[in-house]
Formats: sequence, structure tokens, C-alpha cells
Amino acid sequence: MKLILKFALLPVFFFFYAHSVVAKDFNIAFFASSSENGYNQATWEGVKKAASEAGNVNTEIYNGEFNATLQYAQIEDIIASKKFDGFVVVPNDTVGIAGVIEQAIAADIKVATSLFPIGPDLTTLEPQVKGITATAAGSPVYGATLQANEVVKYCKDKDPCNTIIMIGQKIYPFDKLRYDTFLDILGKESNIKVVATVEGNYSPDVSLTGMTDALQSAKDVHVVLSNADQHLLGAEIALADEGYNVADLYLMGGGAAEIAIEAIQAGQWDATFIGVPFSEGYLAAKAVIAALNGEKVDPVIDITKPEVVGIDPIITKEVLDANPNWKPEWGG
Repeated sequence: MKLILKFALLPVFFFFYAHSVVAKDFNIAFFASSSENGYNQATWEGVKKAASEAGNVNTEIYNGEFNATLQYAQIEDIIASKKFDGFVVVPNDTVGIAGVIEQAIAADIKVATSLFPIGPDLTTLEPQVKGITATAAGSPVYGATLQANEVVKYCKDKDPCNTIIMIGQKIYPFDKLRYDTFLDILGKESNIKVVATVEGNYSPDVSLTGMTDALQSAKDVHVVLSNADQHLLGAEIALADEGYNVADLYLMGGGAAEIAIEAIQAGQWDATFIGVPFSEGYLAAKAVIAALNGEKVDPVIDITKPEVVGIDPIITKEVLDANPNWKPEWGG
């Protein structure tokens, strides 16, 4: 009788023991700079993948609508709600957002930033806000420097080498830094003439209109240098409408979107700077989850390094041919 009773109690014992070691559920908020933006959508997929692998993490997305004031208010509201244990942020204003990130860290929320570092210095990935968990990003200056140097190489034997620069919006600190870097490097070459600047706002339609307007005065264009692949989608339509054979020009984008990879392989575009939004979201969320579990986390995740992304940061047809198994992480 005692033996039967002993085994009858075992399932109850195991239930309570198993229940006691189940990991705590965590909630992570993803603050997109704009949830309609394709790059942000891919970053969100990376965040969800990390959460799914963890098994005890719930995630929710918030749309910043490319509005820094709105995003700041969203984060303040979520801190006050005490609903979330961790944040992954794609910042709209890398400088202005620092104050609310400090509030989040003071509330014991683990915060990782993606795409850009948070703070006044966009040239470093080292934490500028005390207590930030991780930065999964690359320096805008580093990328813009590599891009501009490629244009210098292409223009070496052309005089003049008429160049149009396309940038997201100069009002954004990161785009202003990229733009200034482009101007600084190209301006040192006497043969390179920047004949127009177009603000494409990461939109093919806006880029088409802007390029169409620019081509009314900018003639005999040889190069289009852009920080975003989306810009080139609109630009090439405007160029073709103006009578250019786009394949004869040098077109450099940024983001390594699927559309860019296809255009480079087809010989229509020449290059794009690396972008790995899925990996950014995935690695940022992994860092937050690790920190929530009490693990030590490397605060710097440089997503421009070949050992991280698996390919050279300046992607050309030659680079693609040498890395046939590499795939872009977003459509564009």
C-alpha cells in the first residue's frame, strides 16, 4: 500500500518541479523607424526569429512613421506601461532619442539599437548611452567612405566625371553625415563634378520626381551615387526617360536589397553597399534576450564586417560571382 502511494505522488511532484524551472516569459518591443519601410520589415522578421528561437519571448512592433517626435513619445508611453522587459530600436533621431533611452535603462529595460548607434557620434559603435545593451549597426561614415572611394576609382580616367548624389534626407543626422562624407571625398578630386543632389526619402517615387527635376539642368551624367537602393529604382527610370542607356553609367546604391543584387547581376547597376536588416534585428534581439537571462553581452555588433555578414561590404558582380551562396536579406 505504501509503495502504491509513493508512486501515485510522483506525477504531482514532477509537475511542481517542472513548473518551478520554467523560464520566465519576456516581452520585447520593436520600435521601427517606419513599419512600412522594407528594411524595417526585414529587421522585424529578425527580431521575431530570435524571439521564436528563445521560446519564452513575446514581441510587438511600433510604427515610428519616420517621425522622431512620435517615436520618442511611443517609447515614453511603453516605459510607463511597464509591459516590456526589452527594446530593439531603429532610431529616427539618433541624437534626440538618447534621453528616452536613458529613461528606459533607468527602468531596468534592456535596450539594443539597430542600423545606427544612438548618441551624438555616429562614427563609433561603442555605447554612448550608459547601460545600452548592444548596437547592431555600422558607421554611416565608414559606408559612405567606401562608396565614395569606389566612385573615385571609376572616375579616374574621366574628366569631367559628372556625378549626381542621391541621399535620403539631409535633415537626418546619419544622412547629413553620409552626404558630407561624399562631398568631402569627391571634392578632393578635380575631375569629379557634383552636378546635382537629390533627396529621395527612401522612396522610388520621390526619387523619380527628384531625378527628373535634376536632369533638367544636370547634363552628360556619368555617375549616380546613392545611399539607398530604393533611390536608384526611381533614378534609372528618369535617366532612361531622358535618353540615357543606364547600363553605360556608374550606379552605386546602398542596402544590398534583392532588387539591387538582381540589377548588378544583370549589368544594369554597378554596386551596392552592404545592408543586412534581418541579421541586425536578429542579433540585436539575441543580445537583449541574453542580457535578460543574465548573460554577458558584447555591446558592439558591427554588421559591416565580412565575418559577420559573409560578404565584402561593397557588393559588385565580381563579389557576387565569388560568393554564389550569399543571399540578400530584403526585397527593397
